[in-house]
Amino acid sequence: MKRKMILDVDTGVDDALAIAYAVASEEIDLLGITVSYGMAPVHYTYRNTTEILRLLRRPVPVLRGSSQPLERAKEYGGEFHGTDGLGETLGEAANDPGVPDRAVDFIIEQSRKHKRDLTIVTTGPLTNLARAIREDPSIVGTIGQVVAMGGAVTCPGNATPFAEANVHIDPEAADAVFRSGLPITMVGLDVTRRTLLTEREVVEWERTGTEAGVLFARFARFYLYEYRKYYPYLEGCALHDPLAVGVAKNPAFVRSLPMFLRVDLEEPGLGRTTEDLHRRAPTGPNVQVCVQVEASLFRDDFIDQVGRILAERGD
Repeated sequence: MKRKMILDVDTGVDDALAIAYAVASEEIDLLGITVSYGMAPVHYTYRNTTEILRLLRRPVPVLRGSSQPLERAKEYGGEFHGTDGLGETLGEAANDPGVPDRAVDFIIEQSRKHKRDLTIVTTGPLTNLARAIREDPSIVGTIGQVVAMGGAVTCPGNATPFAEANVHIDPEAADAVFRSGLPITMVGLDVTRRTLLTEREVVEWERTGTEAGVLFARFARFYLYEYRKYYPYLEGCALHDPLAVGVAKNPAFVRSLPMFLRVDLEEPGLGRTTEDLHRRAPTGPNVQVCVQVEASLFRDDFIDQVGRILAERGD
């Protein structure tokens, strides 16, 4: 039986890789992709998502969502992704005010319809999901699983020394989701930094000669270049968002531990995800935190699935 999934994204480079991985995986029934601001403004991330699906020739519904955090001013985390979110490969995006904000309604509708069979994978800020919970708290008791790429417990952050970017952009949303009672698995920097895409894979995509393969190679190479500037000791770039999809499809890719997790909402640790050692949560641990990853096992599957779909040629 295929795993019914909503992918909630802020499409930058690794989100695009996660989308390709999800649509290529036969184990996944991708019901739709909800989009928010994050790596770029929402009209860019929405455009990026629709363009990725066009390249991959997969007719998946795309629902535009949040344009700003729940309470804070907007910030964009695009240093590694370019101003357009995809390594300056697509350029300016028109902000069409006629595109409705349907992401929250879609999450609620699909949660009611599929109940425990539904998995939501988030690869950007948790704003869309937090808004859905605010609008209909009953979905907390119906959703089967949430796999959230974000946070860092045992390692430094990547937005600040304390905080990972997806949580830091909207810490109130992350806090609301973590405290909601949803069954959450957190795929944080603790494990994603151990999964790397290298120049070798990018060259193979480029050699396919397909429109998708060539474009994916272009923006992945931009991402690799940015990683070399900041992390010259690494031999690639982290597969943050694809690992979240991987964990949803095959939990054996990681080992996780139950934790009482909280999000700092004030400086200096704004956005930090830390274990509450006082264990004040009345219902027990609230998040499964991934602490180990079978990096080779995951990478082999990711490279196989994405390489195959990028090599596909149209009729």
